[in-house]
Amino acid sequence: MTENNRIEYKRELSDGLEKEVISFLNYHDGGIIYIGIDKHGSVYGVSECDALQLAIKDRLKNNIQPSCLGLFDVIHETRDGKDIIKIIVASGSEKPYYLRRFGMSEKGCFIRIGSASEPMTQHMIEELFARRTRNSIARIRSLRQDLTFEQLKIYYQEGGFTLGDKFAANLELLTEDGAYNYAGYLLADQNGNSVQIAKYAGTDRVDLLESKDYGFCCLVKTCKQILDRLEGVENRVINKITSRERISRSLWNKAALREAIINAIIHNDYSTELVPKFEIFDDRLEITSAGTVHSGTEQENFFAGYSMPRNKTLMRVFKDLDMVEYLGSGMPRILKAYPREAYTFSTHFIRTTFPISKEALALEDDVLKGEAITSGAQSGAQSGAQSGAQSGAQSGAQSEAVLLALTETPRSAMALTGILGLDTKTGALKRVIKALLEQGLIAYTFPEKPSSRMQKYQLTVKGSSYVKNLNKGQ
Repeated sequence: MTENNRIEYKRELSDGLEKEVISFLNYHDGGIIYIGIDKHGSVYGVSECDALQLAIKDRLKNNIQPSCLGLFDVIHETRDGKDIIKIIVASGSEKPYYLRRFGMSEKGCFIRIGSASEPMTQHMIEELFARRTRNSIARIRSLRQDLTFEQLKIYYQEGGFTLGDKFAANLELLTEDGAYNYAGYLLADQNGNSVQIAKYAGTDRVDLLESKDYGFCCLVKTCKQILDRLEGVENRVINKITSRERISRSLWNKAALREAIINAIIHNDYSTELVPKFEIFDDRLEITSAGTVHSGTEQENFFAGYSMPRNKTLMRVFKDLDMVEYLGSGMPRILKAYPREAYTFSTHFIRTTFPISKEALALEDDVLKGEAITSGAQSGAQSGAQSGAQSGAQSGAQSEAVLLALTETPRSAMALTGILGLDTKTGALKRVIKALLEQGLIAYTFPEKPSSRMQKYQLTVKGSSYVKNLNKGQ
């Protein structure tokens, strides 16, 4: 590959890095910078990658205005057996971006033209500044200023970070005059924001079975509640054991579902006062969020993962907490499982539609007919096995269902309750979990805080070995 309007090569880290990043921030499509490759595309590699990544992040954080945190990712890759650094830069919403030491001037502002980064004219700078988005949630003042952030602090603490006294400024939760902004409001312990999950009988919106609001708390907590409900309860996994293999099918692709949920919550246009909505039908899941993506180049960039983060503050926080990986990584995962046609765009909304897997439904029909056992998604099919679950992890169907449910990811008690279809009032799940903990097949994710509301359960090495034997039919 050669350099072009979206790709820049640098043999080594140089003084011009900020200039290149600014040009991509100001460019409508963003771009990618590779360190360790010369302008002809020859790979030279770099040394001390960890230190180099930290140096790059520090320079971009301190030398560019407005803040570009949440708009770039610095990734270590290997090419031709050599280490290189890849910097992904998204187009920013607060153009023009500029070098802090030169300010918003022709010496400080740059734009990508072809394969070069050129200085902006004063007219271009003024025009971009005039068009700067005024309904950004970072600029909207929160109606409430008595905000607290204990939940957010706990999430950061569990991630190994400590939020100091100036966290609100560092996380960009303040307006220019020092008041809490709308991003701060969304991340606060208490707010008026909620996300709705609706469930219908049939394929239309006539017969509503359930409608539940999640939220009125830190948006991170809201997102985790939605994930627990949709991943752990609604996206049931059907297992069928034959003499030769164990067949497993979920209603929706797990990786795609997770990415779509988080994308809808992070990138929703909260300035409209509209919130994401998740609707479950007999044949599909629909995820609707506020916002739009115009046809043509903008939609192509959206599907390629190049679209501009709508809420960079939220993106930065979710990335800090390892709930997202790097810019543009979510859409390729979704498109591996579902076609572009899963997305529809209107003037004010983006809707994602995931059909329920026909293979999973067919497998479930077989299970219900008594041809196999299920992992616990259908509570009615399990009623005969529940009494055996309390006799021990190695002989009870309920215990095996818990172990199978934890094979790919740790899960909370709430998620396991939905998967097993147990009535929480009976205490059956508690007895199963206690037995598995005592036998060393599962462990707490936060062993030092057994009663933490963030507590989940995960397989131990012994538990993983037991599951492998199950899968082999032993």
